[in-house]
Amino acid sequence: MTQQKSHQDCTNGCAAEGAKDTGAILITGAGGEMGHALLEALATRYGGKREIVAMDLRALSTASAAHASTTYAADVSDSALVDSFASKHDVSEIWHLAALLSTRGEKSPELALKVNVMGSAHLLKLAADCAARRGRAVKFMFPSTVAVYGIPTLQGKRAAGRVSECQCLEPITMYGVNKRAVEEMGRYYARHYRLLAEDRLDCTVDFRAIRFPGIISADTVPTGGTSDYGPEMLHAAAQGKPYACFVRPDARIPFMTMPDAVRSLMELSDAPREKLTQLVYNVSAFAPSAAEIAAKVAQHFPASTVTYAPTLERQRIVDSWPEDMDDAAARRDWGWKPQHDFDSAFAEYIVPKIKRRYGV
Repeated sequence: MTQQKSHQDCTNGCAAEGAKDTGAILITGAGGEMGHALLEALATRYGGKREIVAMDLRALSTASAAHASTTYAADVSDSALVDSFASKHDVSEIWHLAALLSTRGEKSPELALKVNVMGSAHLLKLAADCAARRGRAVKFMFPSTVAVYGIPTLQGKRAAGRVSECQCLEPITMYGVNKRAVEEMGRYYARHYRLLAEDRLDCTVDFRAIRFPGIISADTVPTGGTSDYGPEMLHAAAQGKPYACFVRPDARIPFMTMPDAVRSLMELSDAPREKLTQLVYNVSAFAPSAAEIAAKVAQHFPASTVTYAPTLERQRIVDSWPEDMDDAAARRDWGWKPQHDFDSAFAEYIVPKIKRRYGV
């Protein structure tokens, strides 16, 4: 019950930024899969009317950089650089996408802690500093993950079914632990920042987070992530290559498409603060097993060949994640509804784009 209260007592504190705010928008991780799509969406929405500051560890591509007013090739854990943004830019929104993902995080957990937690701490402090300068809350959009969940047994996973935001919060990966920590840091900055300070501000950070399932993008090649077995099947099939799946055929976790993921962030950002009963929301769209994904791939690529060669460690991670996520709160509070279900995701989005990519 204590965990539930921590997510649902969030209506007091920060007021949302007004719709006509002209402050700068800072996007970290702008060169990643989601960052590229979000950068384009924000540039399309504001059309040069707001400064868009894009940051990534590596220099952005020419196409991505064209959507930004200013770009930085830098590490989010560089506290001096992040602190300098308060004087360089009139930041009113931060979209913090930069992170070291689950697979690499398990290989370099200390680096993951530095990037994912300390980098986020620097940015939350930046948001608070900018709010103090502006005299109003700074919005902080944060993509969290299904990896914050942790279910100790496969039997328990099957019994849990669709989990809410307050259940099974015992992650087994450094990535999941990091994301969960940032959710709680966000709650602190939104509701309790500098609690004992005499000059404490009533309103600092308008923190809003979405826990995403596995995300399938038709525009980028999978990079070996823990949930990438679905996209990897598709790319292999489109190239006429056999695929050895690294999880069992009965492995089941939730997924959604990249366009739905970006749209969900935009919709949560647009929602009036007074409508939101939580700081952290689940979203989901479909939850197929690996075998069901393979069958769907075979419908569109009849010559595809999928075998199963489960990797013990990666299978263990997938088994610790829930079969699905309950997104009733997002549907109730801000009208969330995915555009793509399992069938339309493949037929209307993934397969046509992948076929064009490989000239099939």
